[in-house]
Amino acid sequence: MSRSTTPDEEDDQGEVFLDESDIIDEVPIDDEDLLDADEEDDDIVSDEADDSVHTFTGHTGELYTVACSPNDAGLVATGGGDDKGFLWMIGQGDWAFELQGHTDSVSSLAFSNDGQLLASGSLDGFVQIWDVSSRNIIGTLEGSGGGIEWVKWHPRGHLVLGGSEDANVWMWNADKCTNLNVFSGHSSSVTCGDFTPDGKTICTGSDDATLRIWNPRTGVNIHVIRGHQYHTEGLTCMAISTDSTLAISGAKDGSVHIVNIPSGKVVSSLPSHTDSIECLGMSASSPWVATGSMDKKLIIWDLQHSSQRITCDHEDGVTCLTWLGTSRFLATGCVDGKVHMWDSLSGDCVRTFSGHSDAIQSLSISASKDFLVSVSLDGTARVFEIAEFQ
Repeated sequence: MSRSTTPDEEDDQGEVFLDESDIIDEVPIDDEDLLDADEEDDDIVSDEADDSVHTFTGHTGELYTVACSPNDAGLVATGGGDDKGFLWMIGQGDWAFELQGHTDSVSSLAFSNDGQLLASGSLDGFVQIWDVSSRNIIGTLEGSGGGIEWVKWHPRGHLVLGGSEDANVWMWNADKCTNLNVFSGHSSSVTCGDFTPDGKTICTGSDDATLRIWNPRTGVNIHVIRGHQYHTEGLTCMAISTDSTLAISGAKDGSVHIVNIPSGKVVSSLPSHTDSIECLGMSASSPWVATGSMDKKLIIWDLQHSSQRITCDHEDGVTCLTWLGTSRFLATGCVDGKVHMWDSLSGDCVRTFSGHSDAIQSLSISASKDFLVSVSLDGTARVFEIAEFQ
């Protein structure tokens, strides 16, 4: 006589086998969709990696520009594709002040050298001037309507310089919100420019592949640098030596050239990059200039000998860089969202900061030199602690 077995008895009897009549349904599985345990763990670690000590998420679009106050160690300004700028404080996540009024992307931000004023440039063609302490807008500076590519302050006064997509450069008195001069001569968007450190000259670079040197008082174009010894494609970035004698420019064609400002002559070329130069930066303590390119390289050059000192390889294109004050260290931001710290003496990467999920667009150092702030196309600004690199 037979009897049914209980589950416990089945366990006692050993293995229980299934036959085809027990199959309920078949589900096809693609082997390529299956991840092994190691790959899955790696993805989880990568997604969670974040070395930042503060993240600002007040924006609702891509971020393009960041500026740290030169005298308030915690104050930061950011701007981006949501047509907004914000002032916020490192370590104070509950406070932010919106810089309202622009109707297009905020492309450039800059504090005056005394930290009293903030200029915000936008693709709407306007520059707004803000009183930093009161958070009040002082006024709006208007050009001829072309989008503002960049804004810079005079080294010793409240004069603002702005380069426009309409091929003009404008200089305003920020205290009175009046136009002082228009520098006309470029035939395409003015992509970079600045006052010389002595404040006596203006240098501007354009997508028309020329560098122009101007007298700021008269508006006279002193020199135009172009031709076979210079860039063959549009300029993307520029740096000026601390003694106001040299302008170093980078371009889409991957070339870097050194121009003597008083004479307007190309004195040297630095051929090594193989793709567009995206950023340039002068060392404050050495006669060195750093160049970053989409060819995934940071190169540090000795200007005295026009020679290449060190090449620092990256895993992706280099979009921005900044030196850490007068120290030997500098930081690079990359297309892959990573921020790297480099020792300019040894060429070693001494730290890599993770946290962003898209290309870094701009970097800035806090007044105390304790923090590095980066902004990204991922819509966030992140703060990294760098006090050890002094």
